[in-house]
Amino acid sequence: MYGLSHCSTCQKAQAALEEAGWTVEFRDVKDAPLSQAERESLLADFGDKLVNRASLTWRAMSETERAEEPVAMMAARPSVMKRPAIVAGDQRLLGWTANVKRALGLPA
Repeated sequence: MYGLSHCSTCQKAQAALEEAGWTVEFRDVKDAPLSQAERESLLADFGDKLVNRASLTWRAMSETERAEEPVAMMAARPSVMKRPAIVAGDQRLLGWTANVKRALGLPA
């Protein structure tokens, strides 16, 4: 799971998964930044949805910063990434929605 340790959604997701018996390897993308290849891979998996346009980080960015390529944007501002990004086997899931919970076998 990729996210931010202070993100309440990431905390809820991790707690729910662990309670359901999952072993969660959590990586705080601010403390342990993603490599260029990792950011590119996540962008390939999730597309434009990987950028959280509802975040405080996004809202504080200038139009010029918002026009950057998502891979570069996430390198400069890891907190602009939508989270959590969950990699579970062959599954690649983004966010903590009812659909994500169902995909992981959890009650929505």
